[in-house]
Amino acid sequence: MKTMATRLVHYSSSSFPKLLPTAANRRLLSTTSEKVEGSSAQIKEPRDQQKLLVLGGNGFVGSHMCQEALAQGLSVSSLSRSGRASLPDSWAESIVWHQGDLLSPDSLKNVFNGVTSVISCVGGFGSNAHMYDINGSANMHAVTAAAEQGVKRFVYISAADFGLINKLLRGYYDGKRSTEKELMQTFPQSGVILRPGFIHGVRRVGSRNLNLSIIGAPLEKALQHAKILTKIPLVGPLFIPPVSVASVAKVAVRAATDSDFPSGILDVYDIREKGLEKLE
Repeated sequence: MKTMATRLVHYSSSSFPKLLPTAANRRLLSTTSEKVEGSSAQIKEPRDQQKLLVLGGNGFVGSHMCQEALAQGLSVSSLSRSGRASLPDSWAESIVWHQGDLLSPDSLKNVFNGVTSVISCVGGFGSNAHMYDINGSANMHAVTAAAEQGVKRFVYISAADFGLINKLLRGYYDGKRSTEKELMQTFPQSGVILRPGFIHGVRRVGSRNLNLSIIGAPLEKALQHAKILTKIPLVGPLFIPPVSVASVAKVAVRAATDSDFPSGILDVYDIREKGLEKLE
């Protein structure tokens, strides 16, 4: 009789059911990967052969993703509706810029060619219908396109739950959660969701830089150990600490390029913890 390990060799990763990112399932997938000799989980792709696509790379969070990826020696491209726009920074010269609209699948042709991993920072506000389109439909189109083109890992920058605010911005959060569900179904073993709250750092507004850390950094420090307060009914979510854009970018790029990074959802506390870890 064949042993369990021998039988597992005859199954590809696509043969496993799509599991939700629970701790038990992550342990199961991790144990299975260790038993399969020569599995993809054991093969590390050289960083100079990895190609990262940042969706929304000319925005506040997206631009920091691009800079972090370049600092780690990755080949980086970006897709947005305006392309490069008016970014004056020298690092922008090292990015391959694509102009396109995720709500128009025809504009995505060739953008995902050769891409090994994707980070989506696409999102926005407006009417409920508009917010669902931008935060939900657009990102779900990206997930589908990435899977069709053989992208290996997909990281989505979502948002923390803020209780009553979720209801006030229903289209925004419904769109975010719909994308999360689609991502976990399509990339069950290599999809990562980051749920930060308020992200602080230097944000470009027109021709000026706005330093959001003046407010965000002190709040982050004050609330970093106040997790228990977030459980208070109604007002608890107001105690979710801010997180720096540098931490979000560092964790997102690592999640997109490290095959050992576990799939699933990271809240703001997970992001802060992993953002302090040193890269190997």
